Amino acid sequence: MKNNGFNSLLKKQIDRRSFLKGSALLGMTGMVSSIHGADMADRTNEFALPNKEKKNGKKYPDFKFNKEGKFKILQLTDTHYIAGNPNSVRALENVKQMLDIEKPDLVIHTGDVVFGQPAEQSAREILQPIVDRKIPFAVAFGNHDEEFDKTRPEMLDIVMSLPGNVNTKEEGIFGVTNCALTISSPQSNKIERVIYLFDSNRGATIEDIPKTYGHIHFDQIAWYRNQSETFTKNNGGIPIPSFAFFHIPLPEHKEATRDDVNSAMRGNRGENVASPTINSGLFVSMKEMKDVDAVFVGHDHNSDFAIYWNKMFFIYGRFSGCDNVYNDLKPNGARVIELTEGDKGFHSWVRLFGGAKEQDFIYPKDFVRAK
Repeated sequence: MKNNGFNSLLKKQIDRRSFLKGSALLGMTGMVSSIHGADMADRTNEFALPNKEKKNGKKYPDFKFNKEGKFKILQLTDTHYIAGNPNSVRALENVKQMLDIEKPDLVIHTGDVVFGQPAEQSAREILQPIVDRKIPFAVAFGNHDEEFDKTRPEMLDIVMSLPGNVNTKEEGIFGVTNCALTISSPQSNKIERVIYLFDSNRGATIEDIPKTYGHIHFDQIAWYRNQSETFTKNNGGIPIPSFAFFHIPLPEHKEATRDDVNSAMRGNRGENVASPTINSGLFVSMKEMKDVDAVFVGHDHNSDFAIYWNKMFFIYGRFSGCDNVYNDLKPNGARVIELTEGDKGFHSWVRLFGGAKEQDFIYPKDFVRAK
């Protein structure tokens, strides 16, 4: 057990790659169509979205804190949905319940949205509850989202066609779901929080390093550094507290779990961290830019822990999916992040299907290590 008695669970390891491959093949058989893709594509009625402020020649969605000075983000992850597949019902019901209980201001899905054909219909069905409730949402794709009958760019076009989606395209860099969002004061319009979405991609692209999960590439990191530098400059040289959301954890996630002395953990660790073997340096860039203080990921279905290491929070979402894939951490659910205007910290908890609440912590106050 790691972290000197902190609530951490390490279960027996499984061959996740073999399990997922077998599950996907099973899930693609016997499917029926319940919503026609063309009908869904015609849903173009817009609703209130954040302003897309144009600053320094760039447009990005700018959210506002509510009248109570709060802003709530719901993180969904690993829904692995297949349209018409009975094993997917649990994921769809979970999404609906999480939205109705938490009533978030923004939903961020950190990937592996779908897990079979037809990919377009699957994506539209699992995201439709968000559309129906008129909640803005963004998606950072996972490694499985391009594995079926749609390419990664085609999947982004599908997602962006849905009312309420706030993804923007950053052309000329690796991946497709790279974008920045901001949260500002409604009184002063001052940006108080930046949210970066990264595409952590699918698999290794370096010839001599095969069989590893995707990594965030140098041009993506350069894009982030440029964005961060601009936000800091416009804020009088003071970095703006920021979050990063993506699917596949960094190598530093794994390193943090191995450091019993300098880390503090809360939550469930049910498997080893499945990070890429390639370390492209995103963590170091975040530390150099001095803005990102929390990284939210998915990918490892049996983990929902948060760990504080080198003054960075590495935080897993709660598995939001179904029985098309391995999942020993039951019931499914979602992670919630609540921000308060003027507060550099944040409040986060895990909401479980059925309504129970776990890991209700204030960050960083509740992560001071016991003496």
